[in-house]
Amino acid sequence: MRKAGALVVAAALALPAYAGAQDATAERAFTFEGVNWVSQRAFVESGRRCGTVQHDRETVRAIDTEVEAFLGGRGVEASVTGGVINVYFHVINKGSGIANGDVPDAQIFDQIDVLNDAYAAYGWSFNLVSIDRTTNASWYTLGPGTLTERQAKRALRQGTADDLNLYSANPGGGLLGWATFPSDYNRSPRQDGVVLLYSSLPGGSAAPYNLGDTGTHEVGHWMGLYHTFQGGCIGNGDLVADTPQERSPAFGCPVGRNSCANKPGLDPITNFMDYTDDACMDRFSVGQDARMDSLFTTYRFGK
Repeated sequence: MRKAGALVVAAALALPAYAGAQDATAERAFTFEGVNWVSQRAFVESGRRCGTVQHDRETVRAIDTEVEAFLGGRGVEASVTGGVINVYFHVINKGSGIANGDVPDAQIFDQIDVLNDAYAAYGWSFNLVSIDRTTNASWYTLGPGTLTERQAKRALRQGTADDLNLYSANPGGGLLGWATFPSDYNRSPRQDGVVLLYSSLPGGSAAPYNLGDTGTHEVGHWMGLYHTFQGGCIGNGDLVADTPQERSPAFGCPVGRNSCANKPGLDPITNFMDYTDDACMDRFSVGQDARMDSLFTTYRFGK
């Protein structure tokens, strides 16, 4: 189930405006999944918030060139602007019970609801086709780029380029999830998909990241979006004109944060592609919507 809008509003009203630092509460000692951190900043800077491998500048330019060439040849047909994405959900656990990662169907249904609520305004919906469960202690702790990730995905992945494969597991170290980009599919189709920390599903134990928006964030990558803070205060940032640039990832819910004071707009802390708490994020931008459409069309649609 999607978090209530009132929760976000209430949280925002209760927090002080940004005054040259992150939300003060986010600088206190932070415990996540039983691990103690000096602060939430330390947790975010450790790389655990998202393990998606970001493209370098050369790759970014090459992808955009490919997209422009592909869409330019389609004429008036251009990008698809939405549709139904079939979802295959793979539960990887080390035994029975939620403590071993064997999440119940109800949490999976709620995760799909969260995705549908997040993407509905942009024309996309998600249809849960199947759930399968695999007990494998080695795969359970898979990490990005590892042999266990390759083994698990080769064995479990279903569908084609425009089908979403979601994997829940326990990567360890508090890593919340990662995704492949649309442009990765042709090179490595069997590795395509999104991996989520099982306790980040709605109702899980991974507070403040347990409302399902790790899924929303990682599916955003799968649809072709970069982080809002990519590039910091210089360059083209996330290649989306209507997401204000920000110097670094936001965390907590720092209302009024303005880390690129010489650039227009406050930091997009409510955007799904930032690093704020689940209760703080609730939107994509118009430009992000257009980018998702163009990347999906180029690399996934009908492939």
